Amino acid sequence: MSGFDNFNTDFYQTSYSIDDQAHSYDYSGSGEPYNKQYSGYDYSQQSGFVPPEMIQQQQPYTGQIYQPTQTYTPTTAQSFYGSNFEDEPPLLEELGINFDHIWQKTLTVLHPLKVADGSIMNETDLAGPMVFCLAFGATLLLVGKIQFGYVYGISAIGCLGMFCLLNLMSMTGVSFGCVASVLGYCLLPMILLSSFAVIFSLQGMMGIILTAGIIGWCSFSASKIFISALAMEGQQLLVAYPCALLYGVFALISVF
Repeated sequence: MSGFDNFNTDFYQTSYSIDDQAHSYDYSGSGEPYNKQYSGYDYSQQSGFVPPEMIQQQQPYTGQIYQPTQTYTPTTAQSFYGSNFEDEPPLLEELGINFDHIWQKTLTVLHPLKVADGSIMNETDLAGPMVFCLAFGATLLLVGKIQFGYVYGISAIGCLGMFCLLNLMSMTGVSFGCVASVLGYCLLPMILLSSFAVIFSLQGMMGIILTAGIIGWCSFSASKIFISALAMEGQQLLVAYPCALLYGVFALISVF
């Protein structure tokens, strides 16, 4: 280990001293001493020759900023809905609730001999049928019969059966909403029958006659509307028979 220590101390021996940095040296050979130290060298005094053609003169920018062409014209709410908000249809009409058509359909059902308007009857208006089904269940509730589930369940099954039957019989076809709308509106005479059940019993002879008349009224009105809406001339009896079976079930609920 002593030999390694001697080698380590003798290997880096030199005559250079750190105090020599304070002396001035003439590196340029001009006789003038260079008094700047390495750490304090002033690079800002360096200058060089730049050719005049490399110096670019500053000129103001005369171009234009790129503006893309506008291909889409935004539409305002006024241009989309019309020139004036007063031209918009009423909210109930947008929702498909037209009180004039509801009144005309109700009158068509109440007047069996009245000619039905096929353009109005072919609409899928379910506001009136829902009200009539609720009114039928409410009149049954006055007698003590809580039959809302049966009313809506039998209505759904009956509408599905009539929908399949009418699509097989008609050439144009019919939507399920139209079938439900017509059968629901024609339930209005059955509400009168359940209202009579509140006053007197329908299980006698007068009750049976009244019940049969109400069933015929409902089925005749429904078949008349289906014939006019689907252009099924000469087939009213064929359509009235399944309608009478459906309304006969509602009559049985009202009587018993």
